[in-house]
Amino acid sequence: MSLLSKPRAVLALEDGTVYKGYAFGAAGRSVGEIVFNTSMTGYQEILTDPSYNGQIVTMTYPHIGNYGVSVYDMESNRPFARGFIVREFARRASSHRANQDLQSFMEQHGIVGIEGIDTRALTRRLRTGGVVKGVIYHGHADAELEAELVSEAKGHLDIDGRDMTPEVTTPLPYARPTFKDNPRVVVLDFGTKNSIVYQLEQAGAEVIVVPAQTTPAQIMALDPYGLVISNGPGDPDGPKYAQDTVWQMLGLLPTYGICLGHQLLGIAVGGRTFKLKHGHHGANTPVKNLLTGGVEITSQNHNYAVDIASIPNGQFVATHMNLNDHTLEGMAHARYPVFSVQYHPEASPGPHDASYMFRRFMREVDAFEGASALPAQALVNV
Repeated sequence: MSLLSKPRAVLALEDGTVYKGYAFGAAGRSVGEIVFNTSMTGYQEILTDPSYNGQIVTMTYPHIGNYGVSVYDMESNRPFARGFIVREFARRASSHRANQDLQSFMEQHGIVGIEGIDTRALTRRLRTGGVVKGVIYHGHADAELEAELVSEAKGHLDIDGRDMTPEVTTPLPYARPTFKDNPRVVVLDFGTKNSIVYQLEQAGAEVIVVPAQTTPAQIMALDPYGLVISNGPGDPDGPKYAQDTVWQMLGLLPTYGICLGHQLLGIAVGGRTFKLKHGHHGANTPVKNLLTGGVEITSQNHNYAVDIASIPNGQFVATHMNLNDHTLEGMAHARYPVFSVQYHPEASPGPHDASYMFRRFMREVDAFEGASALPAQALVNV
């Protein structure tokens, strides 16, 4: 398709910046918080990751869409990203695994895209000034319409402070069939990815995924041997009920938090989180394991971080650190089998640098004895 025949599109930011490019994906307009992702591949996993709910994703790698879409690479049953920004969009899928091209996939699910803009300039703007809200609009925009789009971006509801969990959590508990007598693990779903469930199964668990507002009594009634607090979108300070649940569950089961689950764990024990300037989104972030001294290449997708110094009574110790900005990437309770990571160990950029975390969790599950569990209040006195 020549440039002359491509339909026009604009991207308007809340700071008044307007980029002009070309439309792809579903026709229309979309508004959301704009973030950038540094991955070279994995665009389908990114679009279908519930953690991107409410966000428009910019890919820094210039050529996107060339291997199409596969049913085997879905991280959930539909996309959650609000929009997609790329430098050059490939409309033809060139892969034997492809069931669909990216264009028809985005049309099917209503994802609005823009290509042909200077994604390097946009990424520099986000790195320097922090995340901004923006609008993708398909069509020609004169000065008056551009001003309207900028105003729409400014007025869009911020992610900060919002509880976005109801938009992504499963409405009902579910379990995938298994023919093995494996220890049961409950995943508290704040937007969990399919690959997390898969990795738990591969590590030897029978997995039951439950809605985010499941109570501690309902969780324990399932007779589990371990608890996973999943990833998810938005501000960890939003879902207060989740913080209460995590607090009440502490000490009852071996517990493993991932991404948002890591942040909720930090808040539940009295700590604080803070918003990063432009977030961490990509599949190439170096993280130092403070226990072994090794470096792991990790996949990341978060806008907030835990301040471990704010957690009272030295309950948790740092286990992992981001080598780019030295923010906390993992922590463990000083005495009990409760630990978490900020990155995504279910992804494979290393390719398997972080997958040991699931095996570590399952070792704790296998060793668990119900009589040894302590009430949550015991943790504050450590």
